Amino acid sequence: MTERTPETHVIDFRAAEHLLAARDPRGAIKLLDSVIAAHPESRAARLLRARAYFASAQLGSAEREFQHIVDHEPDNAFAHFALARTFQRAGRPDQAKRHFRLAAALDPKPEYLEAAGFEAGE
Repeated sequence: MTERTPETHVIDFRAAEHLLAARDPRGAIKLLDSVIAAHPESRAARLLRARAYFASAQLGSAEREFQHIVDHEPDNAFAHFALARTFQRAGRPDQAKRHFRLAAALDPKPEYLEAAGFEAGE
């Protein structure tokens, strides 16, 4: 196997973005696993892997990754929103509601407000 360098990790990250966009989340996860093994502090890589897990219906893994982001970046509205979607998809509406509301409170985007059950301007 070729030696991994910071440059190859960047290339793998960018390739994983493209794979996820091309609806190949499992391919993206494979690339991101090595990036995260080398750079476990990389929240961008973890967030992308969480999205790939969600897209491939690996909800337990998606939940763990999104929760990791929320634990380290409690003001990350997107991570709260994505974690809520994961809970929602897993049939856990009470947990979903809490994170939808946190996302909306952190960033009042229309889709966050709607998911939280808030009206714009409330």
